[in-house]
Amino acid sequence: SLALMFVVLYTRYQSARLSMLIMVNIPLALVGAVLGLWLSGQPLSVAALIGFITLAGISVRNGILKVSHYLNLMRAEGENFDHAMILRGSLERLSPVLMTALVTAFALAPLLLEAERPGTEILHPVAVVIFSGLISSTLLDTFLTPALFWLFGRRDAERLLGADSAEAF
Repeated sequence: SLALMFVVLYTRYQSARLSMLIMVNIPLALVGAVLGLWLSGQPLSVAALIGFITLAGISVRNGILKVSHYLNLMRAEGENFDHAMILRGSLERLSPVLMTALVTAFALAPLLLEAERPGTEILHPVAVVIFSGLISSTLLDTFLTPALFWLFGRRDAERLLGADSAEAF
């Protein structure tokens, strides 16, 4: 699934660097998920592995939201690649990312809180992985993705914008 995610991201951004920058969110999410499994005393199971795959998709989507918004600010609104653009883009995407994380957390709450009820033995590990991974992913993505985009994204962002300008003519 990681290889397929990379291929999809590469076809979208035509940049291995931007694709990897977005995929950095996956290890950030997995750190929280593994910690959540350990703290809850859950074993690594097939259900937990399904949770990891789901969590990887959610965390990559959060990175796509941010990086695409940065590029759209530069393309559509003429923003320059600078701290102000990255700060604006990050603040404008903070609300959607937080709302998704909060709604997911509320949806998973019954599975997290009632682990001993019949029928939740399969879904409880999935909920633990997704919930704890979302916490770490959301917190780290809020600070790390903008910093990584600032450090490594300038050349590819400007190349993408230059290619868009050339296609317009």
